[in-house]
Amino acid sequence: MTVLPARRLPLLVIAALALAAVATSCSGDDEDDTTASTTSAPAPSSTATTTPLLDAPATVIAHRGASGLAPEHTFAAYDLAVEQGADFIEHDLQLTADGVLVVVHDATLDRTARGPAESCTGPVATKTLAQLRQCDVGSWFNEANPALAKPEYEGLPIPTLAEVVARYGTDVRYYIETKAPEAQPGMEQALLAVLDDAGLTDAGSPDDGSTDAGSRADLTTAPVVIQSFSAASLRLVHDLRPDLPLVQLVTVGTDDPLGPAQLDDIADYAVGIGPLSALVDETVVAAAHERCLAVHPWTVDDRAEMARLLDLGVDGLFTNLPTVAIQVRADHAAPTPVCTPAQP
Repeated sequence: MTVLPARRLPLLVIAALALAAVATSCSGDDEDDTTASTTSAPAPSSTATTTPLLDAPATVIAHRGASGLAPEHTFAAYDLAVEQGADFIEHDLQLTADGVLVVVHDATLDRTARGPAESCTGPVATKTLAQLRQCDVGSWFNEANPALAKPEYEGLPIPTLAEVVARYGTDVRYYIETKAPEAQPGMEQALLAVLDDAGLTDAGSPDDGSTDAGSRADLTTAPVVIQSFSAASLRLVHDLRPDLPLVQLVTVGTDDPLGPAQLDDIADYAVGIGPLSALVDETVVAAAHERCLAVHPWTVDDRAEMARLLDLGVDGLFTNLPTVAIQVRADHAAPTPVCTPAQP
């Protein structure tokens, strides 16, 4: 796949394009300014075309909600993240014994759940939804964080993914991870069914021209992003719903997790990478952008580290403290727009 990186246009070129758009508008052409500007751009490569994404500020992804201030993966954490202005709320999926997608980070319940041992300890995958309804996933936060404890956190339930999208609808944007999908077959299909039912994919949206697969694949506007450490899981989602933007999570464990060969492979099915923040440097950002891959490091709560990553030009970041990230982002220019992958 041949791709061309998108770069910011010099100011003089931008001014020229703006004048051309005005002239076209004044000539009586029915095309809008965006179309006029696009048609004034240089001719694309003969082997590939790329389209710059919106010149948007770096994306702030609320990791498990505003989980630095409220119990992770609860409506309290999600509500707070939305209130604080996060661009996405993030969700980790587990599949219950009776096939329901619930939002829990760990494969086991012991760290965050309190309640009857037979229902609220051990693997999530061995419990039915009815059993999980007996669990409290807020009290642990009060125990671990006395200075942030609130009475209303006690007794918070484990939400299902369907309950999350029903609560927020299209008012928020969702960044959803398939967790250990090889051990939970059918997770991808169950996820897509929930998103389809909620009208968050092209398959679940009315065929009235109100949706655009291209805009859904744009990380600056997409209502849903699917992420995973499992390339096989992402490839399956890509085969089933090519309109959904995918992000490959990356951590340590291989000799060169972000080398050219690995990035080339990721670019075949994903529109971005989510690396451990310690792996990110100028070379990684440049190599990803050359392949039209956005860079969303995880998980960053330290102001200095946020500033370092934004200075490198990352396109977004995961954080437990959305307000802090938004404050740091305000002191940085928007990242260079990432190109969209070439179309065959």
